[in-house]
Amino acid sequence: MIRNFREHAANERTFLAWVRTAIAVMAFGFLIERFDLFLRITALSSSGQGITGAGQKFANFAGLTFIVLGTMMIVLAAIRLFVTGKKIDSDISHAGAGTELDIALAVLLALLGGSLGLYLSHAVLVWF
Repeated sequence: MIRNFREHAANERTFLAWVRTAIAVMAFGFLIERFDLFLRITALSSSGQGITGAGQKFANFAGLTFIVLGTMMIVLAAIRLFVTGKKIDSDISHAGAGTELDIALAVLLALLGGSLGLYLSHAVLVWF
């Protein structure tokens, strides 16, 4: 039997949850990148003019940012998995992991989501 099996299994489940979230963030970034194509086609068909170059650059930047953020989340989750695994096997007690990183990632995602909301609301208002 593996020593502290329950704790190690919980650590692995947490890691896998972070990886699933990171994959979803990266897929969302790819979707943003491709949704820009949809906006260009729709803008051309409805008004005869495409979206601005700045809007296209913003969508490309936002999509790439989400993809990079997802990649960083996987790397940080892997580091956290190994560090927590060593702490579980250690005989001395350790303080719990802080939530600063989790809160920072949540705030960054909220800021990116808000900026995308503004971008999409501007793109929708241009159609009317």
